[in-house]
Amino acid sequence: MNPRERLQRALNHQEPDRVPMDLGATRNSGITMPAYRRLVESLGLALETQPLGTTGNSRVLGVAAIDERVLERLGVDVRGVFLGPPDNWADIELPDNAFQDPWGVVWKRPPTSLYFDPVRFPLAGEISLHDVVRYPWPDVAGDAGYTRGLRDRALWLHERTEYGIVLHLQDICVHYGQWLRGYEDWYTDFHLNPGVLTAIMDAVLERRMAVAESAIAAVGDIVDVISCSDDVADQRGPMVSPDSYRKFIKPRHRRFFDMVHSRSDAKVLFHSDGSLPKLLPDFIEIGIDFINPVQVSAAGMDDTARLKREFGRDIGFWGAIDNVRVLPYGTPDDVRAEVQRRIRDLGPGGGYVLGAVHNIQPDVPPENIVALFDSARAY
Repeated sequence: MNPRERLQRALNHQEPDRVPMDLGATRNSGITMPAYRRLVESLGLALETQPLGTTGNSRVLGVAAIDERVLERLGVDVRGVFLGPPDNWADIELPDNAFQDPWGVVWKRPPTSLYFDPVRFPLAGEISLHDVVRYPWPDVAGDAGYTRGLRDRALWLHERTEYGIVLHLQDICVHYGQWLRGYEDWYTDFHLNPGVLTAIMDAVLERRMAVAESAIAAVGDIVDVISCSDDVADQRGPMVSPDSYRKFIKPRHRRFFDMVHSRSDAKVLFHSDGSLPKLLPDFIEIGIDFINPVQVSAAGMDDTARLKREFGRDIGFWGAIDNVRVLPYGTPDDVRAEVQRRIRDLGPGGGYVLGAVHNIQPDVPPENIVALFDSARAY
C-alpha cells in the first residue's frame, strides 16, 4: 500500500496497513526551527534549514520548511501545499522585532521567544458598526499571489509521487476577530456588542472565503484533504459557551465548510486546540471530517479510546501524540509507548492520522522525534 492509498483508506474510515503519519503538511503539524536544526544534525544530513515562510502564520509560529530527505527518512505519508504571500501587501517592518500585517495587527517577538505575539489590536476599545464598515480591510479579491504556483506544486506531487496531499488554508473567522478587536473586547462583545462581533467576523470570513475559493478552484480536484483552523477551545473547554458558539460562530463555520464541500471531494481537516468534546457533535453536523491536533493534555481529551468510541464513527482524528509531557520530557521508550497507545485507541477501523499535537517544539530532543515515527511505522 503506498502512502496516498494509506491516507485515503484512513480518511474513509477503512483500516490501512498501518496508520498514516503527518509532519509538516499543515502549518499546525510541523516543527519549529530549533527542533528541526537539531533533528537534521542528528540524522547526519547536510541541509540548509529555512523557515516555511517569512510572512503570516508561518512567521508567527516559527516553523521550518522540512526537506524532502527528512520526510522520507521518517516515513511521512502526506505533503502539504500552501498559499503564497499576497501581491497586494508586504508586512510593514517595525522597530524592536515587530511588524504590521495586512489586517493592521501589530506583532512583536520578545527577545527570548521563538514566537510573535499580537500587541496592537486596531479595532480595540469603544467602536461602532460604522467603524467596522469604514475599516481599511485587506483587498484580497483577485490577488494572484495566494495561488501562484499552487496547482503546479499539487500536480507535481500527484503525478510524480505517491504521497497524500493536503491543501492548507487560513483561519476562518475567530482568530482575526480576536486579534483585530483584542481578546478582552472580543469576549465582552458576545454579551454587550454582538453586532460589532458579528460584523467583524463576517468581514474576516468574506475575505477568507474569497482566498479559499480561489485555492480550491486551483487544486480542489487534486488534493485529498483541505485544512483550515480556528481555535474555539482552551485547556478546560470551549472558549465561549456552547450556546454562544452555536449562535455566533457555528453558522459562519457552516458556511465555510459548505463552500469547501460544494467545490471539492477532499476531506475537511479542522484545527482547534483545546478541550473539544462538548463541540464535537456540532463539528460533525457542519461537515468537519477530521479534527487536529487532538490535544490530549486538555480536559476530556486524554481518553482517546472514549473519543474514538463516542465520536469515531462520524469524525476522524489527526495528531494526538502528546507534546506537553511525553515528547519534550519522556524517553524514547516513553514516546514509543505513547505512540502505541494512541494507535490502539484511534487506529482501529481507520479514521486516524498520527502526528504530534501541534508543531514540534524547541525542547523536543531529536531522538524522540525519530522514535515517534519509527515506532509508528513498526507498530
